[in-house]
Amino acid sequence: QVQLVESGGGLVQPGGSLRLSCAASGFTFTNYRMFWLRQAPGKALESVSSINSRDPNTWYADSVKGRFTIARDNAKSTVTLQMNGLMSEDTAVYFCARTCVVVDGEIRCDYRGQGTQVTVSS
Repeated sequence: QVQLVESGGGLVQPGGSLRLSCAASGFTFTNYRMFWLRQAPGKALESVSSINSRDPNTWYADSVKGRFTIARDNAKSTVTLQMNGLMSEDTAVYFCARTCVVVDGEIRCDYRGQGTQVTVSS
């Protein structure tokens, strides 16, 4: 079965860095565009970044552009999110997801991991 397992979250001070990883299994990883989403307390789920399956085409939300970098290793079926210059506004649960679309203003993905907590606080 499809599994997406995130790791790497934690508590970091403002300006710090974290690297999130997502281990994918149960499907042909190279066939899918992969996403990182996040959900802050009391807020809607939002897309943070995504990466194409085979070419280096990437997308970033304006709020993280220049600070976050997404990458994938197709040989290891992993996708990572390097987060630098973290701010308190980045505090959220971060999810790895597959095949996401926006329907009636909501992000819907066919599979999503359980998430990893990122807390940015001094």
